[in-house]
Amino acid sequence: PPPAFSESRLLPIEMPPYMSLKFGIDPGTITITPDGIVRYVVVAHNRNGGAINAFYEGVRCSTAEMKSYARYNNGAWQEITKQEWKRIDDLNSRYTRALSTQGICRGNAPRNSVGEMVQNIRNPVREVQ
Repeated sequence: PPPAFSESRLLPIEMPPYMSLKFGIDPGTITITPDGIVRYVVVAHNRNGGAINAFYEGVRCSTAEMKSYARYNNGAWQEITKQEWKRIDDLNSRYTRALSTQGICRGNAPRNSVGEMVQNIRNPVREVQ
């Protein structure tokens, strides 16, 4: 099941200024599985506040792919019925690419720890990959 998330803990994901949605990740939801998948809850809301949506996702740095496990809206989680790995570069969701390059992955591997991921999300480092 998706972990509980808190809007008050959200770390903003650096996005282009023209984007109409703001995205943040709850650092308390980030985990690294034994097989190297980084799972997290990301929250999207419009710049004026209002409705929020959250997504429980996983990124596999070794193949630059992501998978959505569940969506949160109207106060409840709904499991994604067709869970499949998708290439990050093929997605319409720019936040997944931004999140993976800004903080989750270092090249084709997850960063060493959740603490290092959180530090890099707070202060994105531009690395040559």
